[in-house]
Amino acid sequence: MLLEVLTPERKIYSGEVYGVQLPGIDGSFEVLDKHAPLIAALGKGKMKVLKDKTSNEFYTIEGGFVEVLRNKATVLVEGAVAQ
Repeated sequence: MLLEVLTPERKIYSGEVYGVQLPGIDGSFEVLDKHAPLIAALGKGKMKVLKDKTSNEFYTIEGGFVEVLRNKATVLVEGAVAQ
């Protein structure tokens, strides 16, 4: 699926991924390839980008929202820092 991570200032990440783990306001959750449509609020915490089944990237995010639609996840956050 396509993942885009955006802040008000710039695009943090854009590319094809296997999935992403996100810190929801009620707990962490994971979005994988071909996930059902979803909109969810995000809290502060760690976001794990699953580039494929063996490699990952980590970011600390400041909260925001995620929209999943037509095999594309768009993460809109107030701030993000690569780990």
